[in-house]
Amino acid sequence: MNHVEVFNAPLVNSVFHLSDFSQESEKAFAHTLAIALIRKTRLTILHVWGDQDTWTNFPAVRSTLERWGLLKEGSPEAAVFKELGVRTRQVNSVGRDALSAALEYLEQHATDLIVIATPDREALPSWLRSSDAEQIAFKSKTMTLFVPHKTRGFVSPKDGTMSLQRILVPVDSSPSPLPAIEYSARAARAFQQPTEIILVHVDQGGKAPNLILPEIPLCSWEQVSRSGNVVDEIVKLAKERSVDLIMMSTAGREGFLDALRGSVTQRVLRLSECPLLAVPAV
Repeated sequence: MNHVEVFNAPLVNSVFHLSDFSQESEKAFAHTLAIALIRKTRLTILHVWGDQDTWTNFPAVRSTLERWGLLKEGSPEAAVFKELGVRTRQVNSVGRDALSAALEYLEQHATDLIVIATPDREALPSWLRSSDAEQIAFKSKTMTLFVPHKTRGFVSPKDGTMSLQRILVPVDSSPSPLPAIEYSARAARAFQQPTEIILVHVDQGGKAPNLILPEIPLCSWEQVSRSGNVVDEIVKLAKERSVDLIMMSTAGREGFLDALRGSVTQRVLRLSECPLLAVPAV
C-alpha cells in the first residue's frame, strides 16, 4: 500500500457565504454562522440574487444569535464580536452582476471557506453551472461546503444545535485523502462531541493508501473497504451509517474546478443526503 505523507491543513480563519435570501439559503446560513462561532473568525455574507426589497430579508446575524440563546435580546451590533469573537460583514451586490461581485471579493480578500446552498439533490446551484460563475471556484481555489436544502444538515437553523456524530471520508491513492482526513479530525476537535470518522476505500483495482491516523479525544476511526461503483458505494454507506458530513479531497488547487465538475465529488454531491465539504488537495 502507498504511504501517505503528513499534511498540515491551514486553519479556517475566514468564512464566506453566498446567499439569495431564499429558504434554500437558510440552512446554509446556519452552518456558516455555526462554523464562524466555533472558529471565532471573520464572516462575510454576500447577497447574490434578488432586488433591493430582498435586502430586508437578509439573514440577520444578531437576531439569529438571539434566537439561539447566545446573545441577549436587543444586543448592540458590537456584541457579536465583543461577546462571541465573530467579525461580520454584509455585502450587497444588488444592481450589479452578483457573480462578478463574488469573484471580485474573493480575489481581493483571502478566504479559507466558502459555504453555499444547493437547491436540491439533482443539480448544483446555477452559479457553479454557468461558465462565468465557475470562475469563482476556479480562481479562488477555495475549500467549499455545499449544504443541500432538502437534506439534513449538522446545524439546526431553529436553535443552532450542532450534531456531528459521523463523518465519511472517501480515500484513495490519488488525490491525496490527507486534506479531507485532517479537516475531519479538526472538525471533530472543534465540535467537542464524540465523533466517528469513517474512511472508505472503494476497490477499483488500485491500492488503498497506508494511513497514519492521529489520536484525538472523543474521536474514533473506522476503515471500511467496498467494491463496486465508487459513487454508489459512497452514497450508500453515507445513508447506511446516517453520516452527518462527507469530506472529499479534490485533485488539487490548480485543478479544483476540473476536479469538481463532472467528477466523483460532483456526482456524490448530487445524490448525498448530507452536506459535503470539497477540500482542494495541495
